Amino acid sequence: MKIFMIADDSPVIRKVARRLIEDMGFVVVEAASAEQAQAMCVENMPDGVLVDWDMPGMRSLDLIHWFAHYPDAENVKTLYCTSEVLVSEMTRAKRAGASGFLLKPFNRTMIAKKFMEIGLIEQETQAA
Repeated sequence: MKIFMIADDSPVIRKVARRLIEDMGFVVVEAASAEQAQAMCVENMPDGVLVDWDMPGMRSLDLIHWFAHYPDAENVKTLYCTSEVLVSEMTRAKRAGASGFLLKPFNRTMIAKKFMEIGLIEQETQAA
């Protein structure tokens, strides 16, 4: 079973995303900060991670860069999650190593489409 991490400081976003992603068959873990995400990933690397654009502490782009360069994370798919289409920020995220982007607010269909685009799933799975 694939593991997916939600790295977002908003408990509401984590709760909504968890429900949608678990319904797609993933085991979901949550991190409220970039530092917490890093520490958790060193212990058990997920297959994918949703990184909120603005979290306290370490910058989100630094976390994405870390995933792109950490030896055990070379296959981790990262989605940079933002509420605004800011081309300059999205370009920086892509350069840092983001696999793709997800805009808030999101729904199950949007997540499934992004997961297919970045190779986390082959086709949209149905909720159990």
